[in-house]
Amino acid sequence: MVQIKKNIGVETKSTSCGGTFLHPTPMLDELEKGPWPSFIVGIKELAERTRKPMLRGVLDQLEYSYQTKTGYWEGGLVTAYGYGSGVISRRSKIADKFPEAHEFHTLRVQPAPGLHYNTTMLRDLCDTWEKHGSGLIALHGQTGDIMLQGIEEAKVQECFDEINQAGWDLGGAGPAMRTSVSCVGPARCEHACYDTLQLHYKVMQHFAGDVHRPQYSYKFKFKFSGCPNDCTNAIFRSDLAVIGMWRDAIAMDTEAMQGWIQKNGVDFLVNTVINRCPTRVISLAEGMMVIDNANCVRCMHCINVITEALSPGRERGLAILLGGKNTLKVGAMGGTMIVPFFKMETDEDIAAFIRLSETMIEWWNDNSFDHERIGETIERVGLKQFLDGVGLDASIDMVSRPRSNPYYKSES
Repeated sequence: MVQIKKNIGVETKSTSCGGTFLHPTPMLDELEKGPWPSFIVGIKELAERTRKPMLRGVLDQLEYSYQTKTGYWEGGLVTAYGYGSGVISRRSKIADKFPEAHEFHTLRVQPAPGLHYNTTMLRDLCDTWEKHGSGLIALHGQTGDIMLQGIEEAKVQECFDEINQAGWDLGGAGPAMRTSVSCVGPARCEHACYDTLQLHYKVMQHFAGDVHRPQYSYKFKFKFSGCPNDCTNAIFRSDLAVIGMWRDAIAMDTEAMQGWIQKNGVDFLVNTVINRCPTRVISLAEGMMVIDNANCVRCMHCINVITEALSPGRERGLAILLGGKNTLKVGAMGGTMIVPFFKMETDEDIAAFIRLSETMIEWWNDNSFDHERIGETIERVGLKQFLDGVGLDASIDMVSRPRSNPYYKSES
């Protein structure tokens, strides 16, 4: 239906989907054009179906924000009993102009390790959210949470109680341990070098109190990837990246490799695998691929291309990288290799990993400024001071580049 209405002081033309529930939003309508999916389409369809005034108010305020080039949301504090975090507060600064959007809080809900769900749980969660909130859900936020977006403060506790009884828990927000995310790991991936699902579960059980009750200098995130493919983007998007790693040689099935080469040809092997090895450790000898494993940097490229014949080595575990984050005080940072190889086979290995993680977090809380991520603290005080503080030895794997200053003063 095409209609003319007066909205936010401007006469506009709207092509909103169905009925007269939504007000005209000509600037937002522009975001519906083009080949890519639009969040505006999704919100409009949900608003028309549910007839929730909150969604209409949010669209109206967003249209106004685009017109004035100003944001009108402010934070605050909304909690559930026993939880100091997990709810992101959003209140409108112009509630007098758009009363339907006066509150639009978000519940962060922790996902299961590996993002494993069953349809019953998801349907129940959707029903509960549509009953108490806007019905708008985002899977998944940058931290990995299920984002239940749009609820009034008066309904937060009742909504949380209902989803908590169904087995869900709130994630982190503010200066706290944040929700972790793990790849599918050994559940479906042959490259997994450790059990990402088990470690994720045990670590977050241990730090549950730090998730629910903020007490850090700023946020801290774990992410668990089962191999160097890093499907959770842990190295650049988590403070402590847990990356599956192997210590021995890449495993090669010689017969399968010969079959792959016969099928695809030597030229394909050279151009697609050998020439694309970042450290040039692969060569061709008598028609067979040879790997100099001592200089391999575990980039996974050859394994990804020739999965029939290559796989991570048999001595598997994980590597720990610290300090990844997006832009804040000192710009985007990738994680620094802290522990090149950490065995992860027994419950004692898990306990040792948790103890080391606690030591790192305690050092960070003792030495950081307010609103400073652990990578920024290390950047400010120096890696050596961090290693001394947590009792770790320096490793050649931590060197990012040769030093340019030829003069060196020994501490002795």
